[in-house]
Amino acid sequence: MRSAFLVVLFASGALLAPQARAQSEGAISIARVQYGGGGDWYSGDPLPTLIEYARRHALLDISPEPATVELTSDRLFLHPFLFLNGHGNIAISEEEAGRLRRYLTSGGFLYVNDDYGMDEALRRELAKVFPEQELTPLAASHPIYSAHFRFPDGLPKIHEHDGEAAQGLGLFHEGRLVVFYAYQSDLADGWEPEGVHPDPPEVRERALQMGVNLLVYAMTQGVDS
Repeated sequence: MRSAFLVVLFASGALLAPQARAQSEGAISIARVQYGGGGDWYSGDPLPTLIEYARRHALLDISPEPATVELTSDRLFLHPFLFLNGHGNIAISEEEAGRLRRYLTSGGFLYVNDDYGMDEALRRELAKVFPEQELTPLAASHPIYSAHFRFPDGLPKIHEHDGEAAQGLGLFHEGRLVVFYAYQSDLADGWEPEGVHPDPPEVRERALQMGVNLLVYAMTQGVDS
């Protein structure tokens, strides 16, 4: 599995590619971001279901147990895919913003799930990370919507919330998508174990398939044209 991501291992000062980590540890680890500001970064438990689905349907060698990481931790650079979720406020310090920018510009990928009500705070904090750009809507033709499963209409709508259309928004570094923000979709609602939310099977399937696309894209991304 090809990946542009170089893992920064501060303890030894070495640079390790994900392929090397997969060979030495048996699987690539993805992580949930623990942030400040009072928002519930810990809400729900969607990642194990998504990981299990991705392992079965895309043969991705991902550790079954996701990690939790703070942006100030050196372990941040051990995970090529970060998941940020919650409701309401999110706050990151200037130090954390700098660390996240370094992570993303080194090849890492951040998926932000709008569980509901975090949009204003998220945009404010992402502006600390990439002050030179704003979140950009992605066209339905973007490769992330066909990385494994096809979504010709773009980001699927999973939870109604305000009833607005789902939007996939992105931030880029040197032409590469490094942040994908699912607004008014709540993919993670459909990743929760069956029965947690009253999502029909076909809706859960769409959410899991789009989640696989995120993972595949993050692990195999190159430079977007």
